[in-house]
Amino acid sequence: MQMFSIKRNLFLSLFLISGVLFAQDPIDSETVTVVKPYTPTVKDATKIKQTPTEADSVRTEKRPVQYSIFSVPVASTFTPAKGRATTVERERPVKVYDNYASLGFGNYGNLLAEFYSNLEVNRTDNFGVYLDHNSSQGGIDGIALDDKFYDTELNLSYNSKTRNLGWKTEVGAQHQLFNWYGLPQGANFSNAELNAIDPSQNYFSAYAGAEVELYDSFFDNARGTFRHTGDSYSSAENHFDARGTFEVNIADELITTNIYTDIVNGQMGEQFLATDTYDYTFMNFGINPSLLILRDDLTLNLGVAFFYSQDVEDSDGNFYIYPKVTASYRLGGDYFTPYAGLEGGLQQNTYYSFIQENPYVFPGLEIKPTDNEYNAYVGAKGKLSNSISYNFKTGYESQFNKALFRRNAQANDITTENYAYGNSFEVVYDDVKTLSVAGELNVDVNRNFRLGINAEYFNYSTDDQVKAWNLPDFKASLNADYQINENWYTGANLFYVGERFDQERIASAGDPSMNTISLDSYFDVNAHLGYRFNDRLSIFAKGSNLLNNDYQRWTNFQVQGLQVLAGATYKFDF
Repeated sequence: MQMFSIKRNLFLSLFLISGVLFAQDPIDSETVTVVKPYTPTVKDATKIKQTPTEADSVRTEKRPVQYSIFSVPVASTFTPAKGRATTVERERPVKVYDNYASLGFGNYGNLLAEFYSNLEVNRTDNFGVYLDHNSSQGGIDGIALDDKFYDTELNLSYNSKTRNLGWKTEVGAQHQLFNWYGLPQGANFSNAELNAIDPSQNYFSAYAGAEVELYDSFFDNARGTFRHTGDSYSSAENHFDARGTFEVNIADELITTNIYTDIVNGQMGEQFLATDTYDYTFMNFGINPSLLILRDDLTLNLGVAFFYSQDVEDSDGNFYIYPKVTASYRLGGDYFTPYAGLEGGLQQNTYYSFIQENPYVFPGLEIKPTDNEYNAYVGAKGKLSNSISYNFKTGYESQFNKALFRRNAQANDITTENYAYGNSFEVVYDDVKTLSVAGELNVDVNRNFRLGINAEYFNYSTDDQVKAWNLPDFKASLNADYQINENWYTGANLFYVGERFDQERIASAGDPSMNTISLDSYFDVNAHLGYRFNDRLSIFAKGSNLLNNDYQRWTNFQVQGLQVLAGATYKFDF
């Protein structure tokens, strides 16, 4: 019984021990290495403070030295000069005179006269008088009709400038005389027909205008001009042009608003091969808001223009919207700045603007505005060096009702009007698209010599007309000015105009005809030379068409040959 109890206890003990062993997870053996950072220490060194002993048995004593100074007076004649600051040489300021008169004479009976006077009324107000005259008695070889011309203008102005504003008023008058001397080449006119032609045409113009500028106001400036134009054939035109500018800064951004008013009213005294007169009245109103954004090297101008044009005679009105967007970015400082733009606008043509561009028009032109739909362009400008600057641009322009000058038909078999011998021009309108590429280079060699070169290529596309009449396909020019020394100065102007096209028409009851003709390109050289005796008096000489080229600026209108003009200029004060 006791043996059974011992066995039972032994069995229970083994069972419990085995259960504990099987209930535990096995533990893997790992090696843990503890690394302690090394921190060395340096013990303080102890300096030996001990005075060494001398082992020298021989000692020498220093002897005292006695000395004295023997002064001898010396006679000297040297006297040092006092120092003075070096003065900077300053150039004498150029004397500015309030008045000058210029007079010159040349071959072909050419006369050039110019006078200007500025009278000081008080510290803020001035009164000005300006007179300009340019004339020639003509005498071109091979011309059967009178080819003289003259152009005279008188301008009176009064201006005032104060701390807060400046304003100016002016009135003026202009008289121009030109002759329709460009008879068709090869046309056989009898002496009786030539003697019956009076080719002269007189243009008269009077104007009055005013402008005002405020320096510390959102209203920046405004100006307006009224001009009356007439001629020998009872044509009359009244033109009023006014515009104003408002500027407001909002959140450091400049907002500009331009307002336009352009009204023209007129009557043409003649109609080619017709008896009725031509009346016209146009009223144009526009507004152009824009936002100027400046960000470091970026300049961005975002704008749009709204125009309304009313043709009063035909009771027809039109509304136009044009882009006004330009941008530029300085990539290389002043050395490289690309730019681009998309702009448009409404241009009101006038009789006065046409005769300033081509004085040989006949007094029966059709007048209406040109719709400049858009002009898109890209380019780059900058400097190649401190003395050389450049500007290159290419653009594409779309215009509706663009004005083109076309030669009138030769109609002397039908009418005896002085401008009906193929010797005058009319204005026709067409939708024209123009591709252009332009380049400009300016060189400032030094303060005394400057040179400028520019060239531009054009390619035209028309809708109704056969060609873009009298518009060149290429233009180039070179301008140079050189100050030789304090007294002598000189300069030159060279220009080239490419090929143009016109129409040769004959209007007759029997056999009318129409042909497209080409006008040759031409090259012209002009130069001037002057000498200044003093601040007041100088003399000059001018030469035009120095190569004596026989070319035509307008169809059948030969230019004068070699021209030389000499004169003097005198400046003075009252």
